[in-house]
Amino acid sequence: MQIRSNSFQHRQRLAAEFAAGQAVDGGYGFAANRNPHLAWDEVPEGTRSFVLICIDPDIPTVAEMVGRDDVQIPEHQVRGDFIHWVMADIPADVREIAAGSCSDGVVAHGKRDPAGPHGARQGLNDYTGWFAGDPDMAGDWYGYDGPFPPPNDLRLHRYFFRVFALDVERLPLDARFTAADALNAMHGHVLAQASIYGTYSLNPAVKG
Repeated sequence: MQIRSNSFQHRQRLAAEFAAGQAVDGGYGFAANRNPHLAWDEVPEGTRSFVLICIDPDIPTVAEMVGRDDVQIPEHQVRGDFIHWVMADIPADVREIAAGSCSDGVVAHGKRDPAGPHGARQGLNDYTGWFAGDPDMAGDWYGYDGPFPPPNDLRLHRYFFRVFALDVERLPLDARFTAADALNAMHGHVLAQASIYGTYSLNPAVKG
């Protein structure tokens, strides 16, 4: 199975259009937050649905360093994962998701019922936990919300878009599910998978 995007080149920078954060006068703020275009083909016989996950594996693990003006987060710091999107039960006849069709803008407290292919279900992304202590933003963040890496991070973040072809039409997931829930539920049902990644940084010192 193969996956591609008209919105970015594999291993190249994402445009701010597809991010949640961007540089603005005097600092950083929210960006257009549109989901990128994705398309896949060479789907194996017997596919009955797809799962789509977007993950950043380059999140800093020392939280007290994030966003500070007096320190740069070193590139070699141990990193963790941040889920930006999980969508399950994508119908087997879907081969493409148009840019901006599932997310267009940042919604305070998260999107209640994000758009997506008919029949698909959108799960929680990790902004749910990130904003949990912020009364202006806290809520259940469903669907796609794009990159907003720490502006003081010296690592170029990678954003992997992974599509899984499954032999089941619907996964046994609660309405409020996470990427971990989806990965556990699809265990033993994956026929094929493909991935592509783009990069993003808000640190002007980071090239590439």
